Amino acid sequence: MSLTAEHIEELKSAKRLLENPGIAARLSNSLATPIDRAIKLLPAAAHKTIMAAVTKSLETALRTALFTLGDSPQPASNLTHRATVALSGAAGGALGLAALAIELPVSTTIMLRSIADIARGEGEDLKQEEARLACLEVFALGGSSDKDDAAESGYFGVRAALASAITEAASHVASRGAVKDGAPALVRLITQIAARFSIPVTQKAAAQAVPIIGAAGGAMINTLFIGHFQDIARGHFTVRRLERIYTTERVQAVYDDL
Repeated sequence: MSLTAEHIEELKSAKRLLENPGIAARLSNSLATPIDRAIKLLPAAAHKTIMAAVTKSLETALRTALFTLGDSPQPASNLTHRATVALSGAAGGALGLAALAIELPVSTTIMLRSIADIARGEGEDLKQEEARLACLEVFALGGSSDKDDAAESGYFGVRAALASAITEAASHVASRGAVKDGAPALVRLITQIAARFSIPVTQKAAAQAVPIIGAAGGAMINTLFIGHFQDIARGHFTVRRLERIYTTERVQAVYDDL
């Protein structure tokens, strides 16, 4: 079955969102500071600190946001979530890298709830574990690197790379009925997502570490950060909605041709 003209336009919009300039470009444009230069100024131990904070943040979000969401449809509260994340960013901007381990779990949990709001609006059934884990998947879709293997780059490439881990984690949660720390299936999924989510987080941390940023700058950075992932979520769940109508293979073929 061929996509209708309306659905092709929706897919075009989704592709623009999924392939828009990354968070580094947004931060550089807003701060007039090249983020790659700021990253070089981070302390030597910063990357280890960031990776630990990212892993903790995803685990916290998985426990406290993803599986406590209501499943009834409701309008997405994008502005509310942006305002809340801006407050946590203000603290991060005032304290710099030292605050990341405290601020990032809070902002990640808020962002995950915002992502789930968007998912519901696109018809996702959040009673299903696979749909809920698709919300967590957005954090991997929002980070890309020049070091990515060609087979795992691009929107559908990342999804394919995560597919097995998501299936195993969804099966584990469905059989156990709850998220358990240390479950191999969930550890594997979080590790794969963290490897990609750490890239935009490093860019965010570098921006917040700029001495002149302060609280107001930190709030602005977090607003840009959540806006980036809200855009990725809108694109992702638009594609998934169309896949439920036409199949993944058909939608991917049209997506690739656009």
